[in-house]
Amino acid sequence: MVQTSEGKRTGRPKAQDAPVTVEQILDAAFRAFATFGYDGVAVRTLNRELGVSHNLIHQRFGSKQGLWYAAVDRAFSQQVTELATAFDPTLADPLDQLNHAIRRFVRYSAERPELLGLMNIEGRVDSERLDYIYDNYVAPALTPLGRLLDYLTANGRIRPISLRALFFLIAHGATAPFTLAPLARHFDNAEPLHPSQVTEHAALTADVITSGLRLDAPGR
Repeated sequence: MVQTSEGKRTGRPKAQDAPVTVEQILDAAFRAFATFGYDGVAVRTLNRELGVSHNLIHQRFGSKQGLWYAAVDRAFSQQVTELATAFDPTLADPLDQLNHAIRRFVRYSAERPELLGLMNIEGRVDSERLDYIYDNYVAPALTPLGRLLDYLTANGRIRPISLRALFFLIAHGATAPFTLAPLARHFDNAEPLHPSQVTEHAALTADVITSGLRLDAPGR
């Protein structure tokens, strides 16, 4: 810390004076929880990385648990809105709607790979945190997709498939190159998170799944 000729001190500002919004705190916290897990995140370290006072997060959220819930609410509420509207009203064929919904889910997962990163961690253990995510966000987001599957199955358009099976095929299968991008880069030179790669991968995923499910494909 030094002084200027006018007597004002320069250098790194005090932590409590560093500009940081609640949204920035929650985004940083969510990325940390998705990378290191709940037990692997230290609030003091997070405060330091954000450049704020050592007790700011506790002042705003009460505890690490309070921070986790606030970060999850912010991240997953956006996903529910996105996926609940993942249907194109211009598509008359419900099977095309399924294809469109799958593409949109895959693309959104590429934009927010930390969401599935967190689920890969929390989904391993039965806990109140997992119950909270599933009951408040996963189930509501998938409800429209479940209704679409039921309709297509009842009308003989697709072979029966459970919502659970379809979810894991897409969320923890098709989106793996985004959540495991460092591993994906070992296979070839294509950047898995490049927009063109994401679009191509989403289209391939949707076409393979819907083609495999459909019962009225041409030539059958």
